[in-house]
Amino acid sequence: MAPLSGRFRDARSTEYDYLRLILVRCPSCATVAHVVPPPQEAGGVQPALFTPRRLVCRSCGLSRVSSGGRVSFSRGTAQPATDPYFGVPLWLQLETRHGWLWAYNPEHLDLLRQFVRAPLRERAPWYDTGQKMTLVARLPRWIKGAKNRDEVLRALARIRASLVSA
Repeated sequence: MAPLSGRFRDARSTEYDYLRLILVRCPSCATVAHVVPPPQEAGGVQPALFTPRRLVCRSCGLSRVSSGGRVSFSRGTAQPATDPYFGVPLWLQLETRHGWLWAYNPEHLDLLRQFVRAPLRERAPWYDTGQKMTLVARLPRWIKGAKNRDEVLRALARIRASLVSA
């Protein structure tokens, strides 16, 4: 394993920042599918949380559209995570002995890897304005713990390898 170096500074991102692209397991053919905003909203502007989304599988041609009125986020790591719009299992997830480790997309996976491998993790000052409970602040204790660092990094590497095979 590479030596641990550097520090992680929390950029105050939340899980809402990673909803532009969600990789899921296709309910029809069990390959990787994408949950994306509709084409008219896929411009440079961040789509609103409750806007409709499309589930698209390039392998079997499955295409579904969500109504956009209801969003249900996975909480905790006791069970497999699902996407908030269709309730379909995420593609980037793996069960460890502590619980499920998951990410919405490669950028989310990179953030987790950078956080876990950093020996020094800095939060924004408490007196600074902005989001206090960020994505990394809400991570479970077993992911944050230094004693589990190697195990979590191996799991993240195995999740990243599933992207290559897809």
